[in-house]
Amino acid sequence: MNAIADRYRRHADAFELRIAAVRPEQWADQSPCAAWNARDVVDHIVTMHQVMLRPVDRGPSPAPSVKVDPLGAFRAARADVEAVLDDPALAGADCDTPTGPMSVERHIDLVVSDDLVLHGWDLARATGQDETIPADDVARLWASTTAIPAELMQKYRTPGAFGPGIEVFGPEVKVPEGASLQDRLLGFIGRDPSH
Repeated sequence: MNAIADRYRRHADAFELRIAAVRPEQWADQSPCAAWNARDVVDHIVTMHQVMLRPVDRGPSPAPSVKVDPLGAFRAARADVEAVLDDPALAGADCDTPTGPMSVERHIDLVVSDDLVLHGWDLARATGQDETIPADDVARLWASTTAIPAELMQKYRTPGAFGPGIEVFGPEVKVPEGASLQDRLLGFIGRDPSH
């Protein structure tokens, strides 16, 4: 296995555990993303997994809907992405992305692996779970997000810039002086860690 596949699996494991810990009555609870409840967070993650299949001309495998079985839907989406990562020809294929050409596995790493971490926090916050993001992930994501050029960051913060209904980051939320790196990261991508 390579580092990208390993990172994906680690993040998927953590997200799956968070889904499994959600009590049935919590699925309608509000998430930190204003337009989403807890179930919507999982639906977004499943949808983004399906988007990662398009560059290799694959569609999602038969699976339950997120409305009926969020855990089953995620597990099926995860299996589809893992099958791509485990096939060197598919993982190494070139694809076009909004930020330029890259390999399919790199695209998965930048989009889905990072989404699992950040939206894992959303799901944890919505459902009262431990919100701690592993320190190495916080440091890696802080370095990568703060390195995004200002012009591209403006696009990331513009709703609909990458398609209808797509908002990558919200407006930056100021956090107190001396805040933890996790809180600074969350504020930078538009989350309010104090609420």
